[in-house]
Amino acid sequence: MAQKLKVFSLGGLNEIGKNMYVYEYAGEIIIVDCGVAFPDDDMLGIDLVIPDISYLKKHKNRIRAILITHGHEDHIGALPYVLKEINAPIYATKLTVGVIKKKLEEHNLLSKTKIKIASPGDRIKIGSFEIEMIHVNHSIADAVALAIKTPLGTVIHTGDYKLDLTPIQGEMMDITRLGELGKKGVLALLGESTNIERPGYTLSESTVGDTFESLFKDCKQRIIVTTFASNVHRVQQIIHTAAKYGRKVAISGRSMENIIEVAKNLGYLDIPNDILVDLNTINRHPKNKTCIITTGSQGEAMSGLYRIAFSAHKKVEIMPNDRVIISASPIPGNEKAISNVINELYRKGAEVIYDKYAEVHVSGHACQEEIKLMLALTKPKYVIPIHGEHRHLKAHEALAVKMGVNPKNIFVCDIGRVVEFTEKGAKLGATVPSGKVLVDGTGVGDVGSVVLRDRKHLAEDGIITVVVTLSSETGKILAGPDIISRGFVYVKEAEDMMDDLKAFATETLLACMRSKHTDWASIKNNLKNRMSDYLYQKTKRTPMILPIIMEV
Repeated sequence: MAQKLKVFSLGGLNEIGKNMYVYEYAGEIIIVDCGVAFPDDDMLGIDLVIPDISYLKKHKNRIRAILITHGHEDHIGALPYVLKEINAPIYATKLTVGVIKKKLEEHNLLSKTKIKIASPGDRIKIGSFEIEMIHVNHSIADAVALAIKTPLGTVIHTGDYKLDLTPIQGEMMDITRLGELGKKGVLALLGESTNIERPGYTLSESTVGDTFESLFKDCKQRIIVTTFASNVHRVQQIIHTAAKYGRKVAISGRSMENIIEVAKNLGYLDIPNDILVDLNTINRHPKNKTCIITTGSQGEAMSGLYRIAFSAHKKVEIMPNDRVIISASPIPGNEKAISNVINELYRKGAEVIYDKYAEVHVSGHACQEEIKLMLALTKPKYVIPIHGEHRHLKAHEALAVKMGVNPKNIFVCDIGRVVEFTEKGAKLGATVPSGKVLVDGTGVGDVGSVVLRDRKHLAEDGIITVVVTLSSETGKILAGPDIISRGFVYVKEAEDMMDDLKAFATETLLACMRSKHTDWASIKNNLKNRMSDYLYQKTKRTPMILPIIMEV
């Protein structure tokens, strides 16, 4: 029987984040990337969203490796949760390995995990697969695309990329190698789609350096800069510019401290001697000779910039005329959070410079012309758009058609939907289990749609608890009913309503006794339903009703 190459996603399609892609041939599985997504607004109390790996757990004995394209959270963040269920070696480039090790160390998983460093140009034989690492530019150093060679042909998995002709460190994307693979024949391209709606090319990272130059030169104020902790090249430019103008640099935020430590130790950051100072001592230096690099470019509630803006930081306080540079653009969904921080900074008298008014950020993702270039270089027979919401995937499909790809050879998929390749061609196959697993504190997957529904109900309408004590012998009311309200009305201002509720609850309980519906489930349901109707008539609101019945 002819073997099939199966390719599918467990995250990263019709969404931004939690990238995870699976390649399966001759009973062997390799995984590409293992990321998290940030919760939607309606996921109350949820910390992270990770892929559903039910399929991988079922077939864990067939998994040969996890390959990581780069060290961003949406590509590595789920590793600690997945590695508790699956034991497989990890292959990644040097900086990516450094970031992964730091993460696994925090979860006490480092000693249990086999991690291997691979460099661009390396070819790794894993069962039926041979994987070649190809250097690409991105907003973190050491990013790679993967050429996955199988007996049925070569699949190119781009990861996140852009074409940067003047990168801060290293060379531009290896378009020569991509072209060579295209000439030999590429079976399929799994290409990222994040910036597909933007025409032209993504600006070079070096353009941000020019902006920093103008913002630091002749500046008499203290400078606070926030950016993505993982953007080592951006941090390097901030440090170089600060050093050029004689400023001491302090770091705020654990993720920023961790990345800088890893990047410095591995030689990805060049930090002049004596420029870094402890945040505790930054106030000993003149304001016009200091620069603080902090986390919080997305307005996260516990981040350095958020705490600084809202006077919750123990070591840094915003002063009038501080110059705050937000060197990042909001991730979709975070616009309101970062807007709140900007408004608070202005309220404190700071000067705020962000993406709308200055070139203080450039994307790490390919725009239309770079995606066209990727298609032109690799000449794939089949195209599977990845890494984007549905509109991005459809726009990638349209662009591929313009570039001469047969529309029948383009697969815009949902997560879990398998694309099967055989010697005869490719087609959509079955669907494997997939979805979202919610992480709440130390709980993984124990919060589902029912719990979220209840949290939403509580957040919107509050709760009323009815406590009553019944006689086990006669069924008579011995104590209560007592009414406790939280998040519905302030009790002191609604004493009449509480008295009415108490009387109504008593009446409902007595009615249950008369009708001989004396089992607890019936009494609770009657209380819930009748009180809910009563409250809606009175207030047009539907708080959660929680009856507590004690029997003595």
